Amino acid sequence: MNWLFPLSKGSGPLAPLNSLQQQRQRQIESLKAAHPSLAEIQKDVEYRIPFTVNNSTISVNILLPPQFPQEKPVVSVYPPVGHHLVDSNNGTMITCPLITNFGMHSDLGKVIQSLLDEFWKSPPALMSTGPAGLNGHMYKMPEIPESFSELCDLNLTLLSDMSENEDVLLEFFVSLPQLKQVTSDKEELVTNIVDMAKKNLQMEPQLEGKRQEMLYKYEQLTQMKLAFETRMQRQHDLSESCSLSTLQARLKVAAHQAEEESEETAENFLEGRADIDEFLTSFMEKRTLCHSRRAKEEKLQQSINTHGPFPTTH
Repeated sequence: MNWLFPLSKGSGPLAPLNSLQQQRQRQIESLKAAHPSLAEIQKDVEYRIPFTVNNSTISVNILLPPQFPQEKPVVSVYPPVGHHLVDSNNGTMITCPLITNFGMHSDLGKVIQSLLDEFWKSPPALMSTGPAGLNGHMYKMPEIPESFSELCDLNLTLLSDMSENEDVLLEFFVSLPQLKQVTSDKEELVTNIVDMAKKNLQMEPQLEGKRQEMLYKYEQLTQMKLAFETRMQRQHDLSESCSLSTLQARLKVAAHQAEEESEETAENFLEGRADIDEFLTSFMEKRTLCHSRRAKEEKLQQSINTHGPFPTTH
């Protein structure tokens, strides 16, 4: 989805490849070296090899999953064919041992070559999927006869001219029904391509609108994620502040503070800076508060020993 979320420029040098990525690159290099006609559909991910059998062009598609070569490659053919190496249910997925037994030490280039060799020895048969139209991925050439009956009607002079003059020979071939069919099909194909291109251009504003909508929603998602993480951190901080161990520590400090204040009240009384009534009232209040906090601290310690430092709800 790089077209949707383009990478920022100036991101610095590329990180070194890890071991799995290095093995992936070696497998891809083996595939390229073994098959010069290999077409790269998506770099390091998808490749295609065309081959022709019985006047029909068939493509072998190789899809490399993210963890390849730890994961097996996904190999398929198009159009659907009937063959003992291909899944009979769909006619496209190759399920032979060459692929199912693929491992870290397999050689992708050799595996695909073995697959093609088997196709040459035992050509696959195109499955019947209805009439082949020009909107498909394959064009079936007209059958070329072993001899042309039109030549039988020509005299020796015309045949001699045809042999000596390429323009005359070309004019003859242009008049053949097979070549006329190819020309007609080509024109129809061009018309279909132009129509499809116009439809794609008409859909461009809609696609751009969807893209902008996606970008807006992605921005919303980013903001919501940030808000969620902030609230999670706040919840964590609150949980820490409300833990039994934290409360215990605060009670211990508060009890010690009350004890110091009661001792300070006693010293003031002994030094004559407070009368008896003031001393009794303040001293008893501070001592009571100190003992109360220490009793709570001891109960919290018992709870910590039993339930752990964090309170739980059931």
